[in-house]
Amino acid sequence: MPDGGWWERVVAAHAGSARPAVLDAGGPVSGAELVGRATHAAEFLTGLGGLAGAPVPALLTSNPDALALLLGGAAADRPVAPLGPRLTAAELAGPVRATGAGVLLTEPAWAAVAAEAAALAGARVVPVPALRASGAAPPVPRGPVALYLHTSGTTGAAKRVPVTQDVLAARTELLSGLLDLGPDSRYATGSPLHHIGGLGNTLVAVTVGATVLPTSRFTHRWWAGLADQGATHGQLVPTMIEMLLAEGTLDAVPLRTLIYGASPISPETLRRVQAVLPGVRLVNLFGQTEGSPLTCLTPADHDRAAAGAPDLLATVGRAVPGLRLRIDDPDDAGVGEVLAAAAHLSVHAADGWLHSGDLGFLDDDGYLHLVGRRNDMIVRGGENVYPLEIEHTLVEHPGIADAGIVGVPDARLGETLAAFVVPADPDRPPPVDELRQFVRDRLAGFKVPAYWYVVDALPLNAAGKLTRPALRARHDAATAETAASTSP
Repeated sequence: MPDGGWWERVVAAHAGSARPAVLDAGGPVSGAELVGRATHAAEFLTGLGGLAGAPVPALLTSNPDALALLLGGAAADRPVAPLGPRLTAAELAGPVRATGAGVLLTEPAWAAVAAEAAALAGARVVPVPALRASGAAPPVPRGPVALYLHTSGTTGAAKRVPVTQDVLAARTELLSGLLDLGPDSRYATGSPLHHIGGLGNTLVAVTVGATVLPTSRFTHRWWAGLADQGATHGQLVPTMIEMLLAEGTLDAVPLRTLIYGASPISPETLRRVQAVLPGVRLVNLFGQTEGSPLTCLTPADHDRAAAGAPDLLATVGRAVPGLRLRIDDPDDAGVGEVLAAAAHLSVHAADGWLHSGDLGFLDDDGYLHLVGRRNDMIVRGGENVYPLEIEHTLVEHPGIADAGIVGVPDARLGETLAAFVVPADPDRPPPVDELRQFVRDRLAGFKVPAYWYVVDALPLNAAGKLTRPALRARHDAATAETAASTSP
């Protein structure tokens, strides 16, 4: 890393360079142009006033100016805090108000929701300008925080997480090696800019001088176009992989490396991916906004799985280099909360550990098996049940495309299980009795759901993660309707 840290490495990789740093539908933006736009962005953000180091909320999509704005904010000590532009005004108002910035930056496409959110938060809307390449020298960073991200908030209000210059430097050193990202790489992701899965490795690519191939929204057309743009690395969440497998277009782009993560993926889906992409290096990264990655399932691990160790696909790999990993307060089965500590993580508690909130266990070879979130664990008649295990079992059924399991109240057992299944063929969902038996043949009886619902799709948040409270609310509504219809 050059003297001065992360920002200096970005400048060193791109200043004066005619090579494309970003390439999208608007055409190529050279490295020199990107640094110039970032310098203009630093001037613009400083001109907004406000306290140095305070977060500046913004509604952004993945494009050259948005990346320049993030880089400029890091350099000017006006760290940008990108928010999901497809959230409602009510959802946006809380994080905007909490920043205390008094402004909300927005791209033109989101002006209406920005105005409504700003009014609720007591802020003013500031349009993001078209950034020109400034002729001034790139600024020298004046603050430790480069940007802020917000957690996805599946069970509560989103939390703001500072991402420092030092963390970005450490992430670059780690991930450029794990992913084999370098100046000759062309990196694309369908994940949004406000999510660690969308921004995290994009910034690694920028830092090492690779070309970023951004999109404002994942579409089949964008994916197919990556072949002409020479994409070498692609990062997708499981729902995107399922969409491309269903369309038969996952192999339309001759990638060197496919990275996946952000939410659970079934071993069956991974086996299909391996069959479709036999020559592509597969990498699974497991982490969260507060710190990522924690573990990695490497290309060598995927090769071992294909060669006769398929159980590896049910894991999220082993701890990444330089990271300490442990299972806190394990039960009799070895399951406990996953704790981690490393220089590239953004959050550590007072005890020195990142408390992930994820439950899992380590096998004898050090591979991490996830069983769900701490708040998702269901206690059914004294037995601990982990939804992820049942969900993975259900999607092994050829008639099931997706599944979600939640705990619901039960007068006798305290909690029992409700299953929400998305059939592979909406016109021919598998019979419930068949699904019950399918689960019972593979799992203990106390893991068989008592309630079954066939749904068109599972509720997901903007990060592509299952929102279990929405499933519980649907069950509550269904049981209330049943009670009302049977009451005298």
